[in-house]
Amino acid sequence: MSLSKNIEFLRQFRKINGFGGLSGSVGGAPAAAGSHLTETADFGPNPGQLRMLSYVPADAGNKPPLVVVLHGCTQTAGGYDVGAGWSTLAKRYGFALLMPEQTNSNNPNRCFNWFVPEDTRRGGGEAASIRQMIEQMATAHHIDRDQVFVTGLSAGGAMTAVMLATYPETFAAGAVIAGLPYGVAGNVQQAMSAMMQSASRPAAELGDLVRDASKHRGPWPKLSVWHGSADRTVNPSNADELVKQWLDLHQLPSSPMSTAKVDGYPRQVWWNAAGETVVESYTITNMAHGTPLGTGASTESYGAQGAYLLDVGISSSYHIAKFFGLTERIHRPATASTTAATASTPAVHVEQLHEIPRARKARAKQEHRDEPHATGRRGFDVNAVITRALTAAGLMK
Repeated sequence: MSLSKNIEFLRQFRKINGFGGLSGSVGGAPAAAGSHLTETADFGPNPGQLRMLSYVPADAGNKPPLVVVLHGCTQTAGGYDVGAGWSTLAKRYGFALLMPEQTNSNNPNRCFNWFVPEDTRRGGGEAASIRQMIEQMATAHHIDRDQVFVTGLSAGGAMTAVMLATYPETFAAGAVIAGLPYGVAGNVQQAMSAMMQSASRPAAELGDLVRDASKHRGPWPKLSVWHGSADRTVNPSNADELVKQWLDLHQLPSSPMSTAKVDGYPRQVWWNAAGETVVESYTITNMAHGTPLGTGASTESYGAQGAYLLDVGISSSYHIAKFFGLTERIHRPATASTTAATASTPAVHVEQLHEIPRARKARAKQEHRDEPHATGRRGFDVNAVITRALTAAGLMK
């Protein structure tokens, strides 16, 4: 996207929303000085011209999981890391962290270009740069390729949906905060329209947008969706459409299989034939645009309140890490392979990627054998379903 088009986008966006960006401003947010992130200057092909910042705790252990975190507009990777508390979580639970950063030359408001076709297709632009960073992390730090996850806020949330759609075989799960479905905008005007009020589309049409983004046909990543009910920047209808999109991919019914409250907020849950939660949706009542912050495990809290980092009594970062299955890991022994990325780390090209690890291929074959009919009944483990329902309702741990 040209600079002139970006400036016009910002001008129109200010007129509609009364400020200069999609998602949070660094002004009033915690300083990036508290972040543990370090930059890798050369990580291979970088068609999207993004910066690579990462953090690997000393005690992450062998083959740690990887969480990719995408900041919102006007934010930096380090500022969002401190605000949302991701490096604190990474240190506590022993996983690696990758935080790509947008540049002013790409977008004057540092938004990931989630609505620009050349940046949102497989093998090109910003999406390809992020995928290249993942490959660099996987090779340099022996990342467990079956445990790669992605999450983001607002424009970063919309770019999270892009990564899940264009590289679905790469991710075990993703989480979108105040974002939009994949494929609903291909230019500035469509982006602003979708942000103001996402048009309701048939589930199959939304699912086809993802299916058309790659040759992948399953299994699909799990998805967690978070949105404030009072969001005036990205209309909450986008959360409904995003959930609809991924329910179609997972061949699940539109009605939630379970509803409950977590830290006082509604959570809807859908699970697969094995009783594993594959789609969840949190509605943060009366919350405006931003990332929900609050108490995580025990008396610990993650992140720090600031602009579009809202202390509403629930830590989205902690619950997303839990959804990813990462909170069961605490302080694994350190190994020589888990040192932080540096500019001298040799670059590995994305073409060397093992697209679907052998363990994942085996899982894909098993899930294909167990795949339910459209009604979602064949292959269900009844005991697993009952256990999942009781857990979601808070009656069982």
